[in-house]
Amino acid sequence: MKTDRLIHMANDISDFFNSEPDKELAVEGVKNHIARSWDPRMRKAILEYCQKDGSGLSELAKTAILKLV
Repeated sequence: MKTDRLIHMANDISDFFNSEPDKELAVEGVKNHIARSWDPRMRKAILEYCQKDGSGLSELAKTAILKLV
């Protein structure tokens, strides 16, 4: 899967959880959704991208993805 598609998907998930007033719960929601729903190759690709560049990812997505480690 292309990185731009993974970025789009991560941002969509973040948009859903962004309405959560407790930002720690929002981060955990994004992280848990990606951990449960994404193929290991997808998780590895987005984590590597986030660690190297991360441009295009929302702050919520970046924070959650970096917690996948």
